[in-house]
Amino acid sequence: MALGVEWGSSRPGSHGGYRKQEGQRQRGQGKPTWGLPRAKKRLLWQLLLFAFSVLGLYLYGLHIARYSPRARVKEHLSRGLLEGRKVVAGLAWANVLLTLLPKQGTCQMPLPVYRTYRYLEGLVPMGICPTATRLRDNFTGVLRHWARPEVLTCTSWRAPIIWDGIFDPHEAEQEARRQNLTIGLTVFAVGRYLEKYLKHFLESAEQHFMVGQSVVYYVFTDRPEAVPYIGLGQGRLLRVVPVLRERRWQDVSMARMRTLHEALGGQLGQEADYVFCLDVDQHFIGNFGPEALSDLVAQLHAWHYRWPRWLLPYERDKRSAAALGLGEGDFYYHAAVFGGSVAALRKLTAHCALGQQRDRERGIEALWHDESHLNKFFWLYKPTKLLSPEFCWDQKIGWKPEIHSPRLLWESKEYALVRN
Repeated sequence: MALGVEWGSSRPGSHGGYRKQEGQRQRGQGKPTWGLPRAKKRLLWQLLLFAFSVLGLYLYGLHIARYSPRARVKEHLSRGLLEGRKVVAGLAWANVLLTLLPKQGTCQMPLPVYRTYRYLEGLVPMGICPTATRLRDNFTGVLRHWARPEVLTCTSWRAPIIWDGIFDPHEAEQEARRQNLTIGLTVFAVGRYLEKYLKHFLESAEQHFMVGQSVVYYVFTDRPEAVPYIGLGQGRLLRVVPVLRERRWQDVSMARMRTLHEALGGQLGQEADYVFCLDVDQHFIGNFGPEALSDLVAQLHAWHYRWPRWLLPYERDKRSAAALGLGEGDFYYHAAVFGGSVAALRKLTAHCALGQQRDRERGIEALWHDESHLNKFFWLYKPTKLLSPEFCWDQKIGWKPEIHSPRLLWESKEYALVRN
């Protein structure tokens, strides 16, 4: 379970929820346990969470008061005197205690507790790309991964992780124009998601997505007549594709892979060279250019990019086609952004759609639905490029020194409105 400012029916930015439907979670709202009012009980759990987190850190030798200034922490980390496992121990305590918290409704974490947790999370080392590693990208040329020593800029399979400052955006734009590429951008706007988010999404995309390139937008919606008019630049098209409205919002999320697979095998696959698949409840604020293009592109999840593998919210039910064992997985990827060549995305969407079909036949659903299956695919078939959290950021996380230039920002998740 992801830790944030609030928790409850679903984690921030998730594409699914717990296996029980929201209506079933309203049980247990009767008499409070232990004779305490519900508000006091929540506060008690929050204080215990904080106390055990600090205790876990102390037992592993990390004295918070001694090394509180950020400069001294970085100095000691660089000397190897503070190991990542010491910080992770405290995070592990927090993660375990979070599972004990009441799951009905939404409870607010006290701001001092949240800030302390996020500060400690920031001390977890991300690792570094060896200086001798030479990374070359098809669109940006040689990547300057040494320009961002505070973050991980490459994977163990030598795929680049794109952070601001390690590439030349002008070189990427020139290469894309030289190849005369057409880039597709798909988005699903079903039900109230259309009226709540679509107009802002498309207007911001016109300002920041693949500026100067040929772009075709594909809007999948159950109400084609309600798609707003957007003034498009030269060489940019918008196509509206009707889809059926599913009974549950979980089914809308899971049907996306099947619909995308069909579209990639049709007109979309014929007119686009590369395609990005994005969620509609976000908007662009910075240049999202050809530096993001590659054969298979994955997005690091903004809430989990510093977490150790064994704390990541993968599907663990072995009955599910999306299941990953405790020793499996590389990073946790966000289903709000993924992309690649048409052929690679056909393979990805076919894998996820087939996995979801197998789960339905067994009467189960992966914990985070299509996102769980996406993470299973990226474990089996490694992405050729990873986008840093700068490409899809949630402002609720707060300020992070490594986030220099966000490209996409999450919109507020008004689930009570859009999922009704």
